[in-house]
Amino acid sequence: MAKPFKGKIALDIRDSQPDWAPFLVPEAPENSPNVLVIAWDDVGYGTMDCFGGPVKTPTMSRIADMGLRYSNFHTTALCSPTRASLMTGRNATSNGMATIAEFSAGFPGISTRIPFENGFVSEVLGERGYNTYCVGKWHLAPGEEINMAAYKGRWPLGRGFERFYGFLGGESSCWYPDLIHDNHPVDPPATPEEGYHIAKDFSDKAIEFIRDAKVVDPGKPFFMYLSLDAAHAPHHVFTEWADRYKGVFDEGYEAIRPGILRRQKELGLLPENTRLSPINPHGEPTVSGPDGQPWPLLDTVRPWDDLSSDEQRLFVRMAEVFAGYVTYSDDQLGRVLDFLESSGELDNTIIVAVSDNGGSGEGGPNGTFNEWRFFNGLDTPAELSLEHIDELGGPTSYNHYSTGWAWAFDTPFPYWKRWAGYEGGVADMCLVAWPAGIEARGEVRDQYVHAVDVVPTLYDLLGIEPPEVLKGHPQNPIEGESFKASLTDPAAPGRQTQFYAMLGQRSIYHEGWLACTVHPPLSGWGDFAHDVWELYDLTTDRAQSTDLAAQEPARLETLKSLWYYYAGIYNGLPLDDRTALEQVLADRPHGTPERDRYVYYPDTASVPEQSGVVTSGRSYTIAAGVDVDSADAEGVLYAHGGVAGGHSLYVKDHRLHYAYNWVGSNLQVVDADREIPPGKHVLTAEFAAHGRSTDAALPGAAGTLTLYVDDQEVGSHNIVTQPGSFCIVGDGICVGRDDASPVTPDYEAPFPFTGGTIDKVVVDVSGERYVDHEAQVRGWFMTD
Repeated sequence: MAKPFKGKIALDIRDSQPDWAPFLVPEAPENSPNVLVIAWDDVGYGTMDCFGGPVKTPTMSRIADMGLRYSNFHTTALCSPTRASLMTGRNATSNGMATIAEFSAGFPGISTRIPFENGFVSEVLGERGYNTYCVGKWHLAPGEEINMAAYKGRWPLGRGFERFYGFLGGESSCWYPDLIHDNHPVDPPATPEEGYHIAKDFSDKAIEFIRDAKVVDPGKPFFMYLSLDAAHAPHHVFTEWADRYKGVFDEGYEAIRPGILRRQKELGLLPENTRLSPINPHGEPTVSGPDGQPWPLLDTVRPWDDLSSDEQRLFVRMAEVFAGYVTYSDDQLGRVLDFLESSGELDNTIIVAVSDNGGSGEGGPNGTFNEWRFFNGLDTPAELSLEHIDELGGPTSYNHYSTGWAWAFDTPFPYWKRWAGYEGGVADMCLVAWPAGIEARGEVRDQYVHAVDVVPTLYDLLGIEPPEVLKGHPQNPIEGESFKASLTDPAAPGRQTQFYAMLGQRSIYHEGWLACTVHPPLSGWGDFAHDVWELYDLTTDRAQSTDLAAQEPARLETLKSLWYYYAGIYNGLPLDDRTALEQVLADRPHGTPERDRYVYYPDTASVPEQSGVVTSGRSYTIAAGVDVDSADAEGVLYAHGGVAGGHSLYVKDHRLHYAYNWVGSNLQVVDADREIPPGKHVLTAEFAAHGRSTDAALPGAAGTLTLYVDDQEVGSHNIVTQPGSFCIVGDGICVGRDDASPVTPDYEAPFPFTGGTIDKVVVDVSGERYVDHEAQVRGWFMTD
């Protein structure tokens, strides 16, 4: 609320007394600390050396040595839910984020639209005299709102951040990211060949944002949310960084877990009686659900000794690439801390560094060269990835390690990301440091705390009372609890109760005990009333090795009742365990009005898949109006997608071509049989779907793709389109260029169209056949 004017107003300004207080922006108290929240992505509890893991992270160890390790920190097993809690201090379901932002559903707990009544810490601090910056991954706006025509109130600049640089979705290529600067798309400042990597880019921008303000107002504090890309898939890194881990993982994921646990105990993170969780704890993959439902193959681990020598070689390389990716990202993070130190800001900066969930299991038991096979409901045979082993981590890959490594990097816990009822999904590393404000150096705290507690702790440290009204919105109560007392008192109490619900999983933590359901996430099992509940005493059994449900039935019933109680308070219902492919194809707002005909123009921002034309499983026609003024004209006319999957209509060697990259593993190309003469033309690719593919290894819509130059058929071939999305988090629709590394064979992105001009591209999905292209297709370009 503005302060009242206390000056004097007379007829003449010379006789008046000014009062600037009502008009000036608020100032933070003198010597207020900066705040740096660092969010790693998909880094399991036992990954980094500062938590006993095999991956070297000297910057994270530096932070740990400056402050505290929290050994009993918890998240919500998935990216968007945890990040929403980190920014608001409310539970994931209260934020409408019981899933990733792309999988919205029309219910309060899974709308993926964070209520403005749940204010962001950036919004609060921005009104308290702080500069506010967000750099990196956002993933807090619904996928259908990630386009240049969308409502931007849930973009970073709409939620209290003054500056933003990063990507809006859940993941991005490290080599060819879909970058947003403040509120508009920008190209990466360099190419991979020129040394570009997203981790360096993010550190450059973090330093730039801080430096730009400090040269103007050195005393003004900042709040920065530095949301790293690492170590989410795709695991991209320079070869020399991956090669640093040659030999480290040769023994396999089962063999490295005892050493990780031993180091964790030596660091004081876990009690001496902690045991290792077994491989496939419930007997998967042969075990079934209570009604005979098959255990999802995705969430199983293959014993190391059952792998062939080639498979072991592949799996080892996947781990080396992942580890190199984490270490390189840590190295670039170190540049930010170095800058803060050299500028005299480090000592008075509160640093909170966490991971958003456990190691990721999206690679399945074999790992994958293309993570988007998972979102298309496809497994990945190891032999398919072996064909690309030397490309892992490079610009032509979209790779992800196997579940065995997720299990190992989550040592000693069972399972991994998405598993909200098991420590492998929700127990994560957490470091807190403030050299000028916290005396502890290198100590460990074992209080149970959760991501929801970070915001109230920051408010407590800064002496801020959360506002009752923020930007005109009455504020909901903060559901987290400050753990400030534990910074100085190792015996201070921790959180007593925490509610979890996600992807069909349910669990409740209460006073040291955890009750959870045996219901694999994204399993499609349904029948939640038949779920089997387990009970664990986490005070003595952090790795959930002994189910006490049969011995403690009364306690279990109490915890189950608590779960339903909090589900009512925190919007925990309905439960949604639909498979990844079902989620991708689910009916939800699309981000663009549904129509039969879409018109795209050159020199515009790329259109994300969730806001573009949907071609999967249906007939479509892509027609480009082109004026060819050179015999050497070539390049992309229309492209959608990239190495993870996509299709492109392009000109090469004077001829029209169409390429369909089926989930990154089957490139289907249709070539014209004649050259394109100079002049104005309509160049068309028409796909006529005949039905579902009969090839079990190549599911999707089968049909005939025919190329036309004006009204003349110039090429035809049968192809199969993939069952789901290409890559809904990036690689949008482009005209005249290919923003993502290559959909077209033999070319590296970008591959712009030269030697002519493109009027526009029309994509029609009405299902009609356009045989008379001169009269019908050309008419699009005369009337639109």
